[in-house]
Amino acid sequence: MPNSRNRLRNAGIGLALVLAATTSGLSAELGAKDEPIKLAMLEWTGAHVSTHIAGQLLEKLGYKVEYVTAGNFPQFSGLADGTLSASVEVWMNNVGDIYPKTLAAKQIEDIGKLDLKTQEGWIYPKFMEKICPGLPDWTALNKPECIQALSTPETAPNGRFLDYPADWGSRAATILADNTMQYTAVPAGSEGALVAELEASEAAKSPLVMMFWGPHYALAENEVGWITMPPCKVQSNDHCITPPDVDKIVWSGFGAKWPAAYAFLKTFKMDATEQQKLMLAVDKQGKDLDAVVKEWVDKNETVWKPWVDAAK
Repeated sequence: MPNSRNRLRNAGIGLALVLAATTSGLSAELGAKDEPIKLAMLEWTGAHVSTHIAGQLLEKLGYKVEYVTAGNFPQFSGLADGTLSASVEVWMNNVGDIYPKTLAAKQIEDIGKLDLKTQEGWIYPKFMEKICPGLPDWTALNKPECIQALSTPETAPNGRFLDYPADWGSRAATILADNTMQYTAVPAGSEGALVAELEASEAAKSPLVMMFWGPHYALAENEVGWITMPPCKVQSNDHCITPPDVDKIVWSGFGAKWPAAYAFLKTFKMDATEQQKLMLAVDKQGKDLDAVVKEWVDKNETVWKPWVDAAK
């Protein structure tokens, strides 16, 4: 029976090689699992929610995660050189010149949409419709009584337009200039300052027009109107405001270094309604971000399990 024994021995060796190769492939799928994936933490709570959900699910896959505070524009330098690994909620209408440059240089990779249903534009507390008849049409802002109502010592004789924080970039100022509107765009100090002004305006019935976006918990607690925007003078992100896409961006070496994490982030999505609920819990109810996200993860396995399974 020597030939039979040889055949069995060879078959055993072949099976061992297959199993070794398969096991090696499974272990390599996670990639550099002992090196932390550094996720960009941007300035707004919605991004904190999206990022921490992604982070907790990456940890379930077996990765280490670090959350790194990053500015909206500065994040691209970090993503380009690999000091940041990924940014999961990048609003594409506010990426400046650095995004297309780093993308063209293949220093970063856009891995698809977050599928976050967004709103962005100029808003006002609903009582403003009595002060500026004709709202929500943008031309109502040009009426002298409206400009006067919105004028402040800081901006007179112009009306005051409350804009995004300076480091977010300003399209509002450009659009006001494009349409020769008698307004001065004044940057808010932070997201919190924007919300505080909206709440104060609502409480005191003081005139306010401002740049804002959704999803945001403040929209669930304050009745606002969205201004019908003036026509774009130039078709570009700097001169137009439309509900933006929200993308996921990674360092160009991400997929090779963390293959399963890469597959997961490509499928990862964020529902705007769900995000807004979590934002409300964090920002208004004072709950801990990690605890709020963990509760959501624990209750929504049917939502995220397909993303994790796809990565495996």
